[in-house]
Amino acid sequence: MSEPTAGPLERTPLHALHQELGARLVPFAGYEMPVQYPTGILAEHAWTRTSAGLFDVSHMGQVRLTGKDGQSAAKALETLVPGDIAGLQPGQQRYTQFTNDTGGILDDLMVTSTGDHLLLVVNAACKDADLAHLQKHLSARCEIEPMFARGLLALQGPQAAQALARLVPSVATMKFMTGAFVTIDGAQCYVTRSGYTGGDGFEISTPADKADPIARLLLAQPEVKPIGLGARDSLRLEAGLCLYGHDIDTTTTPIEAVLLWSIGKERRVVGGFPGASVIQRQIAEGAPRRRVGLLPEGKAIAREGAEIAVDGRIVGKVTSGGFAPTLGRAVAMGYVEKPVSANGTKVELVVRGKPVPAEIVPMPFVKHAYYRG
Repeated sequence: MSEPTAGPLERTPLHALHQELGARLVPFAGYEMPVQYPTGILAEHAWTRTSAGLFDVSHMGQVRLTGKDGQSAAKALETLVPGDIAGLQPGQQRYTQFTNDTGGILDDLMVTSTGDHLLLVVNAACKDADLAHLQKHLSARCEIEPMFARGLLALQGPQAAQALARLVPSVATMKFMTGAFVTIDGAQCYVTRSGYTGGDGFEISTPADKADPIARLLLAQPEVKPIGLGARDSLRLEAGLCLYGHDIDTTTTPIEAVLLWSIGKERRVVGGFPGASVIQRQIAEGAPRRRVGLLPEGKAIAREGAEIAVDGRIVGKVTSGGFAPTLGRAVAMGYVEKPVSANGTKVELVVRGKPVPAEIVPMPFVKHAYYRG
């Protein structure tokens, strides 16, 4: 989970806390980020699946979008994304993507309506490009306010609600993909019941100077331990969730990525977003390839870039692969040609030059446990 970087690394508001907790810090998306703490990735993964893990995701980009002169920020944003944003009620959240003219994905993002404005959370590596994209296309219709200095904490796991509810009792009744303004330690924060582990949990947007004290308050709860990027990656892989720049990018469409569910039903027909004609054609006729889950035999781990073959013919590539601690075995996902994409199809993954038998299987690998009330 480390990446090469050019120039000095940025630091989140929790940098001193990570050092204090003994984190191993690595370059990631231009930031110095904790990949793990002394207990290690496997223990952190297991703790998050059974209790509550606290992740620093302050490197992500937060943006506030407000309509100008009575114009709708939601309608404006719909010119850039295929999601149903205008249909969001105050306090509702939605997952969507910025698309390009060929239907490719520029980034994926979360959008929450507060009633009078939208709150966007975009990926760290894309946030400057995303901001420029918003400014280029929407500045005449919207006030675009980057809030890149704010803290963002992800509290994830089956005991996340009881831990956070000690500080904010109202979060106990929030449902998956909803949000609300709350006060924590005297600071106004925005909390959504969401996350990227496939389990229950929350994301908490804080003022920059309150990220550290709020993180310490959460870590003082008996259910909560700090978790690094290593376990974040294994958790999202078990949940069958895409990582931008790996499982989705400008060369993949939402249909190929099996993200049709994220496109508004009316928008599938009406369009009005970049690449709509390509995406509409793939909805009608099927995409040429499809993202699939893969279960390799044995202990071999097929990493990103491993080729996928059927009867000796290359039919695709692995985009994410690793060990799934909850299952105690290797898993992977990748793209294969549509004719060989059915669940149950036998394939081979080329790992270090050797073919490893594998099977295409449904995702998620570990059942989602979102709280829907």
